[in-house]
Amino acid sequence: MEKTMKIINHIRGTSSTQHRLFRKFVLESQASHDDLFLHNDLRWLSKGKALERFVELRAQVVDFLKQSKSKAAADHLRVMQDTLYVCNVAFLTDIFSHLNTLNLQLQGKGKSVVDLVEKLDAFGNKLDLFHADLLSGRLLHFNTLKTVGEGNVTDKMKTFITQLKDNFSARFDDFFISRDVIGFVRDPFTISPSGEFSTNAVKMLPLDEAAIQSQLAEIQAAGDMKAALRGAESLSAFWVSCPETYDTLKTLAMYVLTMFGSTYTCEAAFSKMNSIKTHERNRLSTESLEDCLRISLTAAKPDVKKLASEGKCNFSH
Repeated sequence: MEKTMKIINHIRGTSSTQHRLFRKFVLESQASHDDLFLHNDLRWLSKGKALERFVELRAQVVDFLKQSKSKAAADHLRVMQDTLYVCNVAFLTDIFSHLNTLNLQLQGKGKSVVDLVEKLDAFGNKLDLFHADLLSGRLLHFNTLKTVGEGNVTDKMKTFITQLKDNFSARFDDFFISRDVIGFVRDPFTISPSGEFSTNAVKMLPLDEAAIQSQLAEIQAAGDMKAALRGAESLSAFWVSCPETYDTLKTLAMYVLTMFGSTYTCEAAFSKMNSIKTHERNRLSTESLEDCLRISLTAAKPDVKKLASEGKCNFSH
């Protein structure tokens, strides 16, 4: 990865004549890369996206380095023509692509801890699939390695997947929530009242275990509650509307659903604020900034036609 970024930075740092030449290569390649981003500055790209673009343009990069006369270009060219290096870059491209997909799944509004835990569990299972896929040599989940890297699997790649799984488990070890509690919040009709669920629940929150078991048995026998879950807009909506008859279950569910699983919402708010209060708008008052921020973050959609029909126009003549 470090070598790849050095090559990219070398291309960015070339003279204007050389850069125009490379841009020519980029434009010529657009016939097969219609969605290619023509952007000189790579800082805004994630490493995964940078790798994808780098692999797509590997032939053009080699041509560019061949025409460059600097010693650094010659060194980078030797790297680019190394078969093992190309295989490793192809492998990392696939890995970063999977990680980027997970990252996008963990972002967005309305994501609860239940959603996040399920996605993390799914990715942990996928890592087992990736490892088995590498061992088999089928490369169903490593398309870039299969095509660009010509299916060359090394021991380092297998070790990397194993270490990634261990690192993944260790990183989210303190994020543990009992999976039967997660399953209960997602669908209370699939959890056994006499199982370990109630014991795990009271470890999270000091509730009456007998009440948990009793109310769970009651809610599972209520046909209207099953219908309510199927027709609910979201899990939160279902539990908010849940009758107080099941107050203990409701308290447990709302405790889990109100956990902050990520800082996405907060970061999105800061991003909106930065785009609103620019250097060109340095006289924007705090009150106006708050109003603009509230409008940009709200999910409410105004009925423009209704507002316009109720408005009164004032004419000067």
